[in-house]
Amino acid sequence: MDSQERNGVLAVRVSSVGQGTDGDSPEAQIEQGKRYAPTHGINIVKILTYLESAAGDNQPMQHVIDYAIDPKNEIDVVLVKSIDRFTRGGSTVYDLLKQQLAPHNIDLEDMYGVISNVKVNTLDHLGMEYKWSVHTPSRKTELLEAERAKDEVRDILTRVIGSEIRYTQMGYWSRAPRYGFQTAKLETAHGKRAILVEHPDEAPIIRKMFEMRAEGVHSDDQIAEEMNRIGFKTPIKIVRDKVDRTKIVSRTGGKPMTGKLLRVYISKTIYAGVNTEKWTGTTAVKCKFDGLVSYELFNKANRGKVHISDNPDDPHHPIVGLAPKQKKFAKKNVYNGEFPYRKVVSCPDCNNLLLGSASRGRKGKYYPAYHCSHHGHYFRVPKNEFDETIDAFVEKLIVSPKRFNEVLEAVQMVWEQRQGKVQNEADLRAKKREELEAEMRVIIDKMKLVSSPTAIKYMEEDVIKIEQQISDLETRKEEQESSGGVDMRVILTYVKYFVEHIKDLLVDNCNPVLKARYFGVIFDKVPSYAEIQCGTAQIEKIPGVNELFKLAHTQEVSMVRERGLEPPRAQCSPAPQAGASTNSATRACHQIC
Repeated sequence: MDSQERNGVLAVRVSSVGQGTDGDSPEAQIEQGKRYAPTHGINIVKILTYLESAAGDNQPMQHVIDYAIDPKNEIDVVLVKSIDRFTRGGSTVYDLLKQQLAPHNIDLEDMYGVISNVKVNTLDHLGMEYKWSVHTPSRKTELLEAERAKDEVRDILTRVIGSEIRYTQMGYWSRAPRYGFQTAKLETAHGKRAILVEHPDEAPIIRKMFEMRAEGVHSDDQIAEEMNRIGFKTPIKIVRDKVDRTKIVSRTGGKPMTGKLLRVYISKTIYAGVNTEKWTGTTAVKCKFDGLVSYELFNKANRGKVHISDNPDDPHHPIVGLAPKQKKFAKKNVYNGEFPYRKVVSCPDCNNLLLGSASRGRKGKYYPAYHCSHHGHYFRVPKNEFDETIDAFVEKLIVSPKRFNEVLEAVQMVWEQRQGKVQNEADLRAKKREELEAEMRVIIDKMKLVSSPTAIKYMEEDVIKIEQQISDLETRKEEQESSGGVDMRVILTYVKYFVEHIKDLLVDNCNPVLKARYFGVIFDKVPSYAEIQCGTAQIEKIPGVNELFKLAHTQEVSMVRERGLEPPRAQCSPAPQAGASTNSATRACHQIC
């Protein structure tokens, strides 16, 4: 026992890997330290406990050293159970940490007796001393022990992390469950393994989220609002101190869904029963448990940005990536829940499609509007004014009950005209194919008479080109045939319903997105805002109005609600907009009216 008592700080460090085993718990180390200190002349004035992962790069003992070298604490010795409790960073890290204590005359001591503070001067017999001549005989042993501790943690991590990687690649689960799931144990050929099963409260919310986004009717913010209404809250997570892992700093989570967070959740393949986390490597893994949604629903909800499909060559590894490219068709309308008429009506100045957004004023109030700023001009219509203009236009489209038959006859006529066009296209394709086949036969006959390899090569290239053209014709034919025949009885039933309920569908319908879709039925081409303003009296003069409404809006088939008098001409004077060129809008109105 030392003659003079020393003030000491007991450093207790426990890794999550070894905690609770081999007497390595914080309580066990503290008990050992309290028994060791009195018999070695140490008065423990401070106990510092740290919990960290074995894979952590930070050195919590640095904070112990900072405390020890602070003069006001008057520390003489830092006591640890063993070198591997001091650091697992190897000999280099061990040396850097320990050397910080020497200038302050503070010893580092372990309960196993590996560390020695005895110094030897190799020039003592000559009465000389240099920095290089003084050394600690135990230093080599200490450094070897530090390296052993580093190797040990590497082995631990290899076993623990390696097994998790292996079982993850086999389709099991090794992490905290995702929202919508809960963890369960499954007896397998590989022992008892963890899988995910439905959470009774959270799983229905996840399914509803995917279903609503797959419908494409609501915006992400609207879907998020609905998820919050039915009880969504982000999982609660405990945040621990970066140094002292036993201390809880705060708790995060419990927050509502947002449009941005919605897109994150939607993209998680685990909800379709496919794992794509980093431990699966470069390939996706089909889980040993069912997802909450099907591949089809997942793909629809993600709209091609993330796409899952079965792998015919390897069922255990589905194909995850972007959706396969489809043939592009011109879209007449793009719908938005907050601005449903976005890209449904065009600008009166430049004919570019109007966009919709909300600008914020100085006092934070939002001003929603439809607008266009192409080609150096600026056109803007407040959303409420725009909606009123649409409703006023639609009000004039109500068909008199006496005109139903005429409208249906118009539909029949339009259908027959279009069927005639389809048949003409089919006849032209057939004729073109005959011409190509005849041309190919001529080239093949020439090849039989030619001996030049170069000439034969060019002829073969011509044959390949013709074969490709024939293939393209066949593809177009198949596409037309796959669309199937049209049952006019069904079509006429839908038309009759649309005409009879046009006000309900276009004015009274509370769903703005559906209103915009029904509104688009009226037009073959996108109408301008000026045309909508001025077209209530003479709809047949609006470019792009489909054949049905052009034929229906005549003196014989009036689309205007009967009031006993002919409707007056529209008053075409668009309200001036901030920054808008009202002259161009007015000119467009006069051209129509």
